[in-house]
Amino acid sequence: MFITNREIIEGRTIKEDFGLVRGNTIRARNVGRDITQSIRNLIGGEMKAYTELLTKSREEAMERMKEEANKLGADAIVNVRFMTSQVIGGGAEILAYGTAVKLEEE
Repeated sequence: MFITNREIIEGRTIKEDFGLVRGNTIRARNVGRDITQSIRNLIGGEMKAYTELLTKSREEAMERMKEEANKLGADAIVNVRFMTSQVIGGGAEILAYGTAVKLEEE
């Protein structure tokens, strides 16, 4: 499946537009990470535990978006975007969304 943040795929023609597809996940921090990351926040540097948490969350949200597109018969998702929002204290939602399309055969 082609996935792009552009509105088109160079050299390909969109045959059918299935509309918006999305995937999301909500992840919570844990107390152990909060303690170690608070120390990192004081001394500076990358908060690797949070980076890993958000990276895994984005991958999961994108996989769920792809599954939704596959169910519709799409072979590409264009104009893909990500959004993050705080849901509860310590919990964040990662949302991936885009437009599912069917491409003409090459």
